[in-house]
Amino acid sequence: MLVDSHCHLDSAEFDADRDAVIQRAIDAGVETMVAIGTGHGPPDLEAGMRLADRYSCFLATAGVHPHDAAKATEETNKHLKNLLRHPKVIAVGEIGLDYHYDFSPREVQQSVFQQQLKIAAEARKPIVIHTREAWDDTFQLLEEHWKPVGLPGIMHCFSGGLTEARRSLDLGFYLSFGGIVTYPKALEVQEAARMAPLDRILIETDAPYLAPVPKRGKRNEPSLLVHTAAKLAVLRGISVAELAAATTANFDTFRMLN
Repeated sequence: MLVDSHCHLDSAEFDADRDAVIQRAIDAGVETMVAIGTGHGPPDLEAGMRLADRYSCFLATAGVHPHDAAKATEETNKHLKNLLRHPKVIAVGEIGLDYHYDFSPREVQQSVFQQQLKIAAEARKPIVIHTREAWDDTFQLLEEHWKPVGLPGIMHCFSGGLTEARRSLDLGFYLSFGGIVTYPKALEVQEAARMAPLDRILIETDAPYLAPVPKRGKRNEPSLLVHTAAKLAVLRGISVAELAAATTANFDTFRMLN
């Protein structure tokens, strides 16, 4: 059995066939999916929760994506604190920094990121990190504001190499590998996937984005997690069954905090 630790099945891309997509995932052995609750940004952060309330196979997160940081207010923080009390909300996320698009000013992203780290720490919830072209600032903020908390986190859709992997692991994070690890040119990501301890890796789709080979360029969905699992198993020289068992056990350990 597999766990998709990060997907966006609230996305409009699934409006026409969401139930069928979920059934395909279950049929493929994906027993649990984590619906990321960033939605379209504040004030609506319940996107993941709505799926978790409707489907037993879903858990959820809640948080303000860095793209939406400029929409966040003090009311957003109060709302997020309330959402974290929901029994199926297992983490704050995805939160972090994105300097590729800069949809929100960088200083605003950093401020909102810090505020959410504080909220997560107070709620004793782990975090799910989005970082793009912002590794140094992401690590600086995590080392200052999160490491002392002593809680883990997930580096969502890990896209770094050995240096970023080691820094993440030193912070107590899990590395979550998505479709990128199947891409022929993603050699640094593949190297990190080989190096990471087996008890510190997770797998995800980030559906509808970043579909793995052989479906690259198509809409991604949780049933395609099997391709990412197969690639990781090859990279690590173990069977798919061993990889599935390990990543599922890792996820269970992660969610035991709730």
